Amino acid sequence: MRRNIVAGNWKMNKLFSEADDLLFSLKEELDKKSSKNVDVIVCPPFLYIELATDIAEDSKILVGAQNVSKFDDGAFTGDVSASMLQSMEVEYCIVGHSERRKYYSETNEEIAIKVNKLLEFDISPIVCCGEILLEREQGLQFKVVEKQLTESLFHLSKEEFSNIILAYEPVWAIGTGKTASAAQAQEMHAFLRSLVKKKYGQNAAQNLSILYGGSCNAANAKELFANIDVDGGLIGGASLKAEDFIKIVNSF
Repeated sequence: MRRNIVAGNWKMNKLFSEADDLLFSLKEELDKKSSKNVDVIVCPPFLYIELATDIAEDSKILVGAQNVSKFDDGAFTGDVSASMLQSMEVEYCIVGHSERRKYYSETNEEIAIKVNKLLEFDISPIVCCGEILLEREQGLQFKVVEKQLTESLFHLSKEEFSNIILAYEPVWAIGTGKTASAAQAQEMHAFLRSLVKKKYGQNAAQNLSILYGGSCNAANAKELFANIDVDGGLIGGASLKAEDFIKIVNSF
């Protein structure tokens, strides 16, 4: 049975003391709640991963990274490998985020390599896909995401794919204040699930968690999460305030 997931992508935000405060606030709030069918993941900058895993110990917080190197080790200044993340008890990692695609020219092929590295070290990839505004306006959104999945994920075996989490991020709705309507989100999530069903079968499709990642916030989360194929959110700005993030978690 697939899990509901709320993952917070902090991006390049928070000083150390602010990260410490936010993590402790999240831990306290989550500890107050009875166990629910929601996995709560925080993905801070690399600098704060040890802080996050320490605070997350004996709590309901799970820890993820925002990126991983496509290399194992060596002279790659600034990179962080999958083995390094595993040694820090990281359980999840975002790959293929639209900002990495846009600003660092990451390709589907590179994302496929990163997925392989993460799976090799028992880290679950949160794989992002989505279209830009022009592609949406031209009616190309389904072709775009199908190509992204085919080239970055569909080389995996059924067993390997069972460790994948998908995140649909309409790029035109990230950081713009715009949000795909609940109907638009459901339509795309259902399409993504249909692609997985075609490739890996009904069970794989039904067990796959697909997150919505486009300006999801405390005000619209409940409506978005009510859709049958929306299993949670990859949260950006709203994950930087404990109160807002907890409201999103409690939207199920």
